[in-house]
Amino acid sequence: MTSSPAPLTIVMAQLTQRVGDLSANMAAMRDARARHGDADLIVYPELQLIGYPPEDLVLKPALAERAAALLAELAADTADGGPAMLVGSVERGADGRLYNMVALLDGGQVVATRRKHELPNYGTFDEMRVFSPSPLPDIVEWRGVRLGLPICEDGWYPTVAAHLAAQGAELLISVNGSPYEIDKDDRRLSQVFGARVAETGLPLLFLNRVGGQDELVFDGCSFVLNANGEAAHRLTDWEEEERVTHWNKGTDGIWTCTPGALAEWDAHPADIYHAMIISLRDYVERNGFPGVVLGLSGGIDSALCAAIAADALGPDKLHCVMLPSRFTSEESLEDARGCAEMIGCRLDTISIVPAVEAFDSMLEGSFADAEVDITEENVQSRIRGVTLMALSNKFGPMLLTTGNKSEMSVGYATIYGDMAGGYNPLKDAYKTTVFALSKWRNAHVPRLSRNPRAPVMPDRIITKPPSAELRPDQKDEDSLPAYDDLDRMLHMLVEEEASVDDVVARYGFDRAAVARIERLLAIAEYKRRQAPPGVKLSTRNFGRDRRYPITHGFRTG
Repeated sequence: MTSSPAPLTIVMAQLTQRVGDLSANMAAMRDARARHGDADLIVYPELQLIGYPPEDLVLKPALAERAAALLAELAADTADGGPAMLVGSVERGADGRLYNMVALLDGGQVVATRRKHELPNYGTFDEMRVFSPSPLPDIVEWRGVRLGLPICEDGWYPTVAAHLAAQGAELLISVNGSPYEIDKDDRRLSQVFGARVAETGLPLLFLNRVGGQDELVFDGCSFVLNANGEAAHRLTDWEEEERVTHWNKGTDGIWTCTPGALAEWDAHPADIYHAMIISLRDYVERNGFPGVVLGLSGGIDSALCAAIAADALGPDKLHCVMLPSRFTSEESLEDARGCAEMIGCRLDTISIVPAVEAFDSMLEGSFADAEVDITEENVQSRIRGVTLMALSNKFGPMLLTTGNKSEMSVGYATIYGDMAGGYNPLKDAYKTTVFALSKWRNAHVPRLSRNPRAPVMPDRIITKPPSAELRPDQKDEDSLPAYDDLDRMLHMLVEEEASVDDVVARYGFDRAAVARIERLLAIAEYKRRQAPPGVKLSTRNFGRDRRYPITHGFRTG
């Protein structure tokens, strides 16, 4: 009678990465391995050595060369008899092409490499630009176990898993760089990788990275599914974690993972808020900024951005500036002061009145025969942008912009004015989401916050009608539909790529009103091309996902 293989101890190292910082990424892997000397195998996320997504950085020959050299060093580490390592990296093939791959390191050698077959090339992903797809990968036989190693997108479709199962795989280990989107954590677990388990009858270990990378943020949410489809482990969201898992092969020939902790993942809107915190924190700190500065107007968008910044970096790293004009109400001044006091951050006040008067004087000859219009409103916004950028240049903090997705969709933002800055936490958050997040934050302290205060803004900021205060008694809804209606229109037009008639059919809105919003959406593309980056939350964010021509004449309304 053949004896069963020995039990396996596999460590899931849910780590962050820094793209291009190979030495730091390697050191983090070594540190994790050192903490688990009794394990059989330690698994790291997709492209852990070079960072994901590398974009065109990976096209530099020196990066692939350095990655190969460091991978050899990591392989040499395993000569100590400690745990083997499954490491994601880049590999240049004999054909000269670049491949996204995983390497199994054991006994001082690179035992096997397997390359990614399915290269995502939609929305946020552009892997076919830099990598070549491999043929369907073979299984890896290691320590008496036949492993299938689908890499991220390989697991989102049935083909690779079915091929590995047909080759006799006993356990699927999927390393991932899967960015956050709303509801994606449950979709990965129950719909996508749960389907692979059901189709193959094989247990599956799903490991994802955490942390921010420019407009993307990775939520972790790693897990193990046994062959019966039941979750044996769920790792935390947003945080690094090293989870030890224990595996045994039964008399039926099926490997089973001993059940462990099932972490509770963030519900809405806590998940969105944590995405904003982590993305901003990593963007600011990894790019070497000492903190952030923003214009605090007394309105809800800037108040929420200030709260997010304090949660991400700490209130001592946040400098808020009130920039009143002659149209700024006393109520807004009070609300800005109240917000800064509740957050616990610095607030300065710099009046833009002298600068507005100077511009009026400068332009009075050129504007002599023209009526006052939106031009003068935009001058105020641009003066504020210049002032905030001056503070950023002088003292070093990065300027945050505060426009929400509703405004960015229809162009209700001033290019070179309130759009000036280095990052926008609200770029992919509709106005209705801003209201929901503000209410939630006033009642909760986020788990990963560096500012334990709540509430963080006066209730009046949430309840008063939004206004840019660029002319007397101005209200946003003077020239836009109510935000509840506007956001429903925009969600269909942007996320669903719906036509005007589709929107009217679903909600019964006035057709001319929807057609106007479609037109505003189209003509604002040139502004969005010049907007700063911001964290991706939805399935169709502006920039990485939705890439429209600036100049085009197609309308559905």
